[in-house]
Amino acid sequence: MIFSNEQVRRQDRLLDEARAMEIVKEGEYGVLSMMSEDGEGGYGIPVSYVWDRGNSIYLHCAPAGRKLRCIDACPAVSFCIVGKTQVIPDRFTTAYESVVLECTAHRSLHEAERMSALSLLLSKYCPDDKMRGIEYANKSFARTEIIRLDIERVSAKCKRIR
Repeated sequence: MIFSNEQVRRQDRLLDEARAMEIVKEGEYGVLSMMSEDGEGGYGIPVSYVWDRGNSIYLHCAPAGRKLRCIDACPAVSFCIVGKTQVIPDRFTTAYESVVLECTAHRSLHEAERMSALSLLLSKYCPDDKMRGIEYANKSFARTEIIRLDIERVSAKCKRIR
């Protein structure tokens, strides 16, 4: 994974790597953006996710659908996570933080990796009901696909209002 803000136009708005990774860790959801399955346009969708604190993001979904067709056609994807925002109406602006991850998507993962990803998702979103969640995950395992996004490049920016 390479942290690189070189392509950010507003170099005065760069977000440091430590804060960027906090946003990745703590974010509630991200927007997965892909090339459409026919290659004629883009397709973006908000999804729940978990970061493995290494080089990967995990998503869960149904075992069939447009998201998977898009990934099969082109595994190069973008994943955007928005941190804190604050609309400031009287100044006609918004304070914000955002992180964009350039990734390669993988699916049809080994069962052990899929279950590990589900456990990470449960720890993040249902920490007080994790044991019940594991039981649920075991029952619905055959109906659940896990996508791993291997992070290639990270960029992050913010706008702070004084």
